[in-house]
Order: sequence, then C-alpha cells, then structure tokens
Amino acid sequence: MTDEEIAAMFTYHAPKGDQAAHYRAICDAGKAFAEVIVALTPACADQTSAVRKVRMAVMTANAAITINE
Repeated sequence: MTDEEIAAMFTYHAPKGDQAAHYRAICDAGKAFAEVIVALTPACADQTSAVRKVRMAVMTANAAITINE
C-alpha cells in the first residue's frame, strides 16, 4: 500500500456531481435489507452480526465511490 493510497483513505472527500445521490441509494438499500433481516430473524448475536455486515457493506461501497471516482 502506498502513502498516497493511505492518504486517500483517511482524507475527507466532499461529494462531487451525483455522488451524494449514489451514497443515498446505497444507504437506502442497506437499510431496507437490514429491516428485512430484523423482521425475519430472531433477535440474537447472528442477527446483530448480519446487520453489522450490511452496515459494513454500505460503508465500503460508499468508500469505493469516494476514493475511486
């Protein structure tokens, strides 16, 4: 990993163009999926883990937009 890659990961990137709409769409889809998980699975550690992984997927997808566009 280069110094430039590390700097890009830990620098604030203001949304450009239609990025904010893309972030919102990804967040909305993640929220919908998390709601399905909570509605259809019993409250337990696995449910919590599943929702956290959806959250991580949303964050990683948004980082892909932020860092790579």
